[in-house]
Amino acid sequence: MVPKDRDTNFAELTRRKLLNSYAPASVLVDQNGHILYVHGETGRYLRPAPGQATLDIVEMARDGLQPVLRIALQNAIDRAISTTVQGVLIDGSAVSHDFSLAVDPCPDSDGENCYFLVSFRDPELVVEPKPRRALKRGTSAASKPIEALERELDSAKAHLQIVLERHQMASEELKSSNEELQSLNEELQSSNEEMETSKEEMQSINEELVTVNSELHAKIEMLSSIQNDMKNFLDNVTTGAIFLDPSLTIRRYTREASKVYRLVPTDVGRKLMDIKSDLLEGDLTGPAQNVLDSLAPFEQEVRTASAFFLARIQPYRTLDNVIDGVVLTFTDITRRIEAEAAGREARILAEGIIETVRELFVVLDGDMHIVTASKLFYQHFQLTPMAVVGKSFFEIQGGRWNISALKEVLETVLPRDQSFDGLSVSYNSPAIGSGKLTLNARRILQPASRKQLILLAIEDARDPT
Repeated sequence: MVPKDRDTNFAELTRRKLLNSYAPASVLVDQNGHILYVHGETGRYLRPAPGQATLDIVEMARDGLQPVLRIALQNAIDRAISTTVQGVLIDGSAVSHDFSLAVDPCPDSDGENCYFLVSFRDPELVVEPKPRRALKRGTSAASKPIEALERELDSAKAHLQIVLERHQMASEELKSSNEELQSLNEELQSSNEEMETSKEEMQSINEELVTVNSELHAKIEMLSSIQNDMKNFLDNVTTGAIFLDPSLTIRRYTREASKVYRLVPTDVGRKLMDIKSDLLEGDLTGPAQNVLDSLAPFEQEVRTASAFFLARIQPYRTLDNVIDGVVLTFTDITRRIEAEAAGREARILAEGIIETVRELFVVLDGDMHIVTASKLFYQHFQLTPMAVVGKSFFEIQGGRWNISALKEVLETVLPRDQSFDGLSVSYNSPAIGSGKLTLNARRILQPASRKQLILLAIEDARDPT
């Protein structure tokens, strides 16, 4: 029997070796004990094993042959040397017989695999290394059982020798396995120590994570508090604000911004250009894009149908000083515009009164500098507003009004909150001569700027010419 995938040359070589062997029955097996080739009549030694079909030679051996064959085959496989067992006895047939068993290694042609030739030889075919001495005539028939016992004893000794060698090999293997197990145990102990170290590190990392988690929880609470504060601040601030991202998309806005742009909560996430504004002069989309491109702040007064606002546009900067959009703010300046208009109207009215009144009077500030004067004052003393406004009252016209009595009286009006009427002051100056002045003075307090002024009316009894 040769497997189909077996090399043809090797099969032929094996067949010739089996045919040339002097054993009448031989079997070629591989390293696993599977039969590859059978030569001669092997029925006395092998038979099909009961149960599932198999080619294992040990399983197919007859009773009494299995243990000897297993040990001999294993010994030949382990040592790669020929093994011979004499006096093997097989039971299980009508007549028991003994024979010799030989297992020889048989390498293949390329030397990669090793096969084994199992030979069965009957006693009459065994070639003894040394011829036995011829038995003496008259040997009794009782010596035959003794010779059989001796052969059986020799077979038992050989079998015992094989068993001892197998035991020694097994002992060495166990010793090697024990050393490997000890090495493995040491590795396991080392691994256990590493695991303990890793466990301690994991506990340390877990403690650090707990600490970090506590810090993060505290920061989350702080951020929640800041967010609540920011919400209340944005809800109560009187300045409108719109926060835009780099694409001019609305991030959030304050309630006051709805007075300029018609915003509702669902407008968050929409483009500013898509929102209708109440501005009378266009919208602020273009200036916002310019601020985003140039990073230069923008400021302009804008108005709606009912109010005035100061619009400011500035870049939106993160904590890392990264530009991430723009911020539009709207400050209601309606009252300021109305106050300025009222001030302009009052100034126009006052200037009209000053131009109409036929009196000589001048308005002085706290440092006695001329703020304004009546038209008749300029005409009477031949002065112009450009020549005297902002100048010291006591230094104009070459110090004409630098009169000690007048100076003393004027310097007491503002500090003491006094006024006077019909005060006559005489003067005698080499530059302007002598004369008499009739003075009326009042302190004027401007509510907006808290600036104090003196309104001085003058009656000069002397002809200025």
